[in-house]
This record gives sequence, C-alpha cells and structure tokens, in this order.
Amino acid sequence: MAGKHHARGARELSAPALGVVMNLPMISLLLLVLAYPVVYAGYLSLHQVGIAQLRRGVFPWNNWENYTRLFDDPLFALALKNTILFTVLVVVVEVILAIGIALLLNQASLWTSRLARLLILIPYGVPPITNGLIWSFLYSFQFGFLNRILFSLGLINDPVNWAGNPDTALYAVAVAYIWRTLPFAVLIIHAALQGIPRELLEAATVDGANAWQRFRAITLPLLTPVIVVILILRTSFAFAVFEEILAITQGGPGDASFVAAWYTYKLTFSPPNNIGMGAASAYVLALLVGLFAIAYVRLIYRRIA
Repeated sequence: MAGKHHARGARELSAPALGVVMNLPMISLLLLVLAYPVVYAGYLSLHQVGIAQLRRGVFPWNNWENYTRLFDDPLFALALKNTILFTVLVVVVEVILAIGIALLLNQASLWTSRLARLLILIPYGVPPITNGLIWSFLYSFQFGFLNRILFSLGLINDPVNWAGNPDTALYAVAVAYIWRTLPFAVLIIHAALQGIPRELLEAATVDGANAWQRFRAITLPLLTPVIVVILILRTSFAFAVFEEILAITQGGPGDASFVAAWYTYKLTFSPPNNIGMGAASAYVLALLVGLFAIAYVRLIYRRIA
C-alpha cells in the first residue's frame, strides 16, 4: 500500500515543475542556438582574434582593449549616429503609417478593406535581400523606374541618384526598409483595433465626440500597450538592419549609410578580419537595443500607473 502511494506521488508534479518539464526541449534548443553563441561572442570580444589567431587556435587575452579601440574609432561613432538616425526615422514613420493604415482597414464600410488586408501582406513576404535588390533597381540612376515616373510627372528635370547621393542614401534605404516591414505593424495594430469595444466608440459619438476626439481619448490609449510592443520589436530589428544596406548602398557612398551592423560585418569579414572587435561591436549594439527596450517598457508602465 505504501509502495502504491509512493509510486503515485512520484508521478505527480507541481504546476511549476510541470511547466519546466514541458518547456525543457525548447529551453534546451534556445540554450544551444542562442545562449552558447552569445556567451562565446562575449568571450571573443575580450580576446585578440584574427586570421592568425584562428590558424593557431590561440586567442590571447586583451582585457577591454577591443572595446577601447572601438570607442576610439570615429567610424564607429558615425555608424552609431547613422544607426540611431535610421532607427528613429524608421520606427516613427512606421508606427504613424501603421496606425493610419490599420484605421482605414478597420472601416468595415470600405469594400476595399478586404482586398487591402490581402495586399498588405505582399511586402512582408519578400525576403530582405530581395527587397533590397528590387529597390536598388528602382533607385538606379540611369535605368531606375522611380526616376522615370518622377520625370514623366514633371517633378524632376534630371535623374536623381537616390542611393548614390550622400544626402539621400540613408533615407533611400529607410524607405525600402519601411516598405518591407510596415505590414507587420499594420497587422498587429489592426488586430488590436478589433478588440476595442464598439460600444465605447458609439457612446462617445452619442456624446458629441468627433473622430479625432474618439481616437485621442479611446482608441490611442487602448492601443498604447500594442504600440510599445511594436516599438520594441521594430527598434530591435531596425538597429540590426543589414540586408538592405548590403543590396542598395553597401555603406556608401563614402560612409553616408554606414550603420552599426554593417560596421560589425566589415570588421569581422574584411581584412584584417578583427573578429574580437567585431564581437565587441555586436555586444555594444545589443546593449543599446536592450536600453531602448527598457526605456519603452518603463514608459508604458508609467503611463498605465
């Protein structure tokens, strides 16, 4: 009898323990795929790692020298500046456009809304490198479709080198990036709009509130948590923009579109292949993304409180 109770007790798990057991395969996979590379990159960032060291298999310890050299490099400071400018531009424009488009899609009276919901998914399905190549062709100085349209409309008299002009290169990449990633924000905000009780909006309308007042007093506050999630995700991905830079400008012209991810790539995979500094650059980039995420979360909790 005692053995039966013992066997029964051995089979039963508490809820937290059961949760750990059920998630153990995924936790193990994440540790294998994510944790190990992150820890190893941190190890490399504190060592001198180049082609010569890789051939010998010996990585001399150099303490914080990689980080010191990183912050002494004016190109890294420029890359961070371009990255922050790119991220702020992309995130602000994307959130504003996503809210506007989602509100239009939410209008059940528009017969085009169903078609638009389908079409809005097309850019999101385009691979990033393919998207960059498409926009690189559109921006082409001699054969670009964008210049041809603007010229036919009488908006320009001479072709514009959108991706080859230092004043417009970063913005050209931003437009291509927004076109690809905007549907993600639109779909999330549109889904959040479906959860707003129509009774609240109808009651506000009865009380005499116009469309802007209903949006400011009801819709926007209820969308704030979702907007913060979008801000965190879009900031994280915008900070790591790479494919569009590779396909459209490759950091040029000059260093006009040199962003942090491109800087890390060039450090690591271009001679002299300073892998240690590349790992340090990646860690600094991750730290900045984390600081932005913390700032967003603190902001939303302050608003809620």
